[in-house]
Amino acid sequence: MTTDEVKLYADPLSVFACRVKIALNIKNINYVIVEEDINNKSPDLLKYNPVHKKVPVLVHNGNPISESLVIIEYIEDLWKGIPILPQDPYEKAVARFWAKFIDDKVIPALFTVFISNGDEQAIAEAWEQLRILENELKGKKFFGGDNINLIDITADLLAYWLGAAEEATGIKIVTKEMFPKLTEWADNFIHCETVKDILPPRAHLIALFKNWFGKA
Repeated sequence: MTTDEVKLYADPLSVFACRVKIALNIKNINYVIVEEDINNKSPDLLKYNPVHKKVPVLVHNGNPISESLVIIEYIEDLWKGIPILPQDPYEKAVARFWAKFIDDKVIPALFTVFISNGDEQAIAEAWEQLRILENELKGKKFFGGDNINLIDITADLLAYWLGAAEEATGIKIVTKEMFPKLTEWADNFIHCETVKDILPPRAHLIALFKNWFGKA
């Protein structure tokens, strides 16, 4: 029996790399982390991801796979164990839809808030997207039901990185009063066994966001 060689090229503070770490943890896959400095990218990273030149990159037995959601689907297809995607084709398509919604609509809206230094219109747009997610929870513990799935993993920024950005900038977007389900979901998510031990130190994220958005 051959042993899989699994390497993950990742920035330790990357929200997208964290997605892949969560997926690997769910599947109980042993892997090696190769830490990357996004300001001084290694020759290996540039070789393995010549198109986007960014993390994360999963290298499995010498074969590189890029882009976090593509990597997660690869992990799901290759390794058995706890499923990350629903088995029903329709439910699988729905999960992919919401993951794409988070990446295409929610995350850009949140970054616009911070880049604009809390512009009222930008906040209103972010709230609109977040309310859609709030309604999608419908009282469930996770977007995946009783257990986290692709949607929850894709939303890791909302659960952990967003709070650090809010603290760094003094701009509050999500409150328990406005988004009770999302707030409860975030708390449940970051305390999952497969999640809590791989989250980067909050202080490091706060420092990162202060540098990014230029406000104490």
